[in-house]
Amino acid sequence: MSESPSLASGLVVHGTGPSPEAWLPAAMRTALNAAADLGGERAVELVVQGPAVALLATSGGPAAQLADVLAAGIGVLACGNSLRSAGITEEDLAAGVAVVPAAVGHLARRQWEGWAYVRI
Repeated sequence: MSESPSLASGLVVHGTGPSPEAWLPAAMRTALNAAADLGGERAVELVVQGPAVALLATSGGPAAQLADVLAAGIGVLACGNSLRSAGITEEDLAAGVAVVPAAVGHLARRQWEGWAYVRI
């Protein structure tokens, strides 16, 4: 599994919960707005957990918005545990989406490193 490199502190946007079709686009907009407002001063990551990881697969999901998020330099990270639960492999994900072994572990490490945290 690949993981984005550890950078100086930044913002991690965490998306999880029911109705991913509703909150994932909102989480992507939030990440895009944050990246624009921060003007490249800080890294921004979007960590996707739960059933929403299926929306990051190449065969579906909000492809245009995901492309915009990736083009803005925002790291998009899928939870490996959620992928396994959904029966999705890393190869099924859209190009540019990385995988962390466990969202909870990644989020904890980022916070210990001084990253800000926003949950959508």
